[in-house]
Amino acid sequence: MKFSIIVVSVLLFISCKEMAKSDGFVKEELITKPMIRILENAQLAGGTLLRMDSLASKYITPRPVDVWLPENYSEDKKYAVLYMHDGQNLFDSTTTWNQQEWKVDEWGGLKLVEEDIIKDFIVVGIHNIPEIRWQDLFPEKAINYLSEADKKAIISEAESRDFSLKFKGDNYLKFLVEELKPLIDSQFSVYINQENTVVSGSSMGGLMSMYALCEYPDIFGGGAACLSTHWEGAEPKENNPIAQAILDYMEVNLPNPESHRIYFDYGTETLDAYYPKFTPEINRILKARGYTSDNSANLEFKGADHSENSWNKRLDIPLTFLLKK
Repeated sequence: MKFSIIVVSVLLFISCKEMAKSDGFVKEELITKPMIRILENAQLAGGTLLRMDSLASKYITPRPVDVWLPENYSEDKKYAVLYMHDGQNLFDSTTTWNQQEWKVDEWGGLKLVEEDIIKDFIVVGIHNIPEIRWQDLFPEKAINYLSEADKKAIISEAESRDFSLKFKGDNYLKFLVEELKPLIDSQFSVYINQENTVVSGSSMGGLMSMYALCEYPDIFGGGAACLSTHWEGAEPKENNPIAQAILDYMEVNLPNPESHRIYFDYGTETLDAYYPKFTPEINRILKARGYTSDNSANLEFKGADHSENSWNKRLDIPLTFLLKK
């Protein structure tokens, strides 16, 4: 009983011998069984929320990871796995910075699953660290699609603002694929195949979800859902070379449409107002790569802004897109 063992045995924390640390990263043997606790006071519509408070990694700065299990979770059955970025904003608005949430437990626990529309699934929410969120979630290899002149200009601007361009997107994905996923696969009753492993996020998390699908198509074969994707990549500007580099990366690297699915959407207010202009190019890329309405989407939600309250109102659409039976 994997989950039962985790909960009952609180001290699953296996220490590592003389673990060396530098810049917050674990350099030697990894902690393979972190302490997992139930968040008893979490305000949920249903299910159970677990937390690994500081999941050690040799790739990225340790941070909490939450695991949401649906009502009546049972090891007698298997569940698909939805990996989501910005994990602290998914379930309980009483603990978020803006008192908003994605309401993943409402849609997943009470509506779509109970109505037998989507597969049974669990959610793994990777918390962000606000100070380095941009560096963690930027699609790192997109930088290779910038001209040398644009690279120099961007570096110069960052230096003038004392802003770090130490990209960590590739290491963030290594953490997810090499460290976190094996832990989830071993400790919970889940399918481990690519068809039942999906990824989703919003804004920079939308970019990272697209990037995860492109970099690890054999892992996230179930697809990616990218809400209010921040195509600008950084601060919005006219003729933004970073945005073009991200689109160029995606055009080259989108995986086989016969075995993958990708969902984009956007609103029209606040930060989302910068995204509609990218629609023709995104649609062109999807078509050029062989994607159709059967395995891709790029939807506009007029009046929707860049917030969890907007994303939770339409979350049923990407969840159904990724996990439909």
